[in-house]
Amino acid sequence: MLPRLPLAAALILVTAPLYAMTYTFEPGHTQGVIRWNHLGFANPTAHFNLVEGMLDFDEAAIGKAAVAVTIPLSAMSTGVPDLDDDFRSADFFDVAKFPSATFKSTKVEKGDSGRLKVTGDLNLHGITKPVILDVTVNKVGTNPRNKLPTVGFEATAMLNQR
Repeated sequence: MLPRLPLAAALILVTAPLYAMTYTFEPGHTQGVIRWNHLGFANPTAHFNLVEGMLDFDEAAIGKAAVAVTIPLSAMSTGVPDLDDDFRSADFFDVAKFPSATFKSTKVEKGDSGRLKVTGDLNLHGITKPVILDVTVNKVGTNPRNKLPTVGFEATAMLNQR
């Protein structure tokens, strides 16, 4: 596995009213991205598509927010087919044995500069470890395309393989 991975996820969530409620991730508009340092020569990325999840969110009660996410590892793409195969193998993510990663929040609080700090448990490769996401709320409003209330987020975390 990779020694340190920054994880970025652009999440667009949709359902009904813009107050205390549960939003459902749109897998077609939600993506996870990892970036790693390759021997000091490059910082390649891999994209995880078809991410699914649920978010309980109320701007007026951030401490009551909660998120649960499932990331299908088979939907990962680096743009290099041989590298994709290597990452799916038992040497890295072992997708045959561990087909998905999950994140479930345990605490949500206000962070610096209007950001949110989301603490939770990341399960990857059969191992669960605590992770803190630094979250930017992009926008809360009505989606002009489908006229549904929508919440958009970006979240980042630094993961250490050890």
